[in-house]
Amino acid sequence: MILELSNIYKDYSAGDVDVPVLKDVSLSVKEGEYLSIMGPSGSGKSTLMNIIGLLDRPTSGTYLFDGIDVSSQNDNKLSLIRNKGIGFVFQNFNLMPRETALANVELPLLYAGVKRRARRELAAAALERVGLSERMTFFPTQLSGGQKQRVAIARAIVNSPKILLADEPTGALDSRSGDQVMDLFKSLNKEGVTIVMITHERAVAECADKIVVIYDGELMSQEEFSRKTSQRHGGDISEG
Repeated sequence: MILELSNIYKDYSAGDVDVPVLKDVSLSVKEGEYLSIMGPSGSGKSTLMNIIGLLDRPTSGTYLFDGIDVSSQNDNKLSLIRNKGIGFVFQNFNLMPRETALANVELPLLYAGVKRRARRELAAAALERVGLSERMTFFPTQLSGGQKQRVAIARAIVNSPKILLADEPTGALDSRSGDQVMDLFKSLNKEGVTIVMITHERAVAECADKIVVIYDGELMSQEEFSRKTSQRHGGDISEG
């Protein structure tokens, strides 16, 4: 297993009150799997993504990343695991506006201490892999939304991470660009890339091989979600 979360709880303090956000979440992801986690706004999906991505720590529970118990690691060790083991794709791309596409893709390699020539070669190969070999010298302002997201995906995979985490990857795109990005994810998964994607859109989630739902901080199957919400929301995942 690449990911093994067991009985994860996450609380946030609001004054003297602890507010539960994640409640007894358990999740396993195998190498090469393509998983979608669906959830409406406020369901806890971003908190879950931050814990999976080692950007936040659970209040309690166990998390094994590629066999390593990350709860026992210090911040420096977590940063190293995150840099080499996890690729991130965000809704709003998070590109450096004054850097070229090539320089943006190089960033994880720079942080990993890879030498300049090797960085350039690896970044160029990643951009070619996402179909942007002719846009390497372009700045983000010269790229469409779909092209920006493909640069972000190239940056996410340039380190050959264990897993690719995508948080609402089509949320800022038109439908055509969104379809192209989802086709790219499918292609990368066929090449062996493990993908965990968070989304509130059913059509996007259905591009994955497996779907789970997070609702009110609890992880469940689509069938369980439908039973819980049929009376209140008609089973629509996009409610809220």
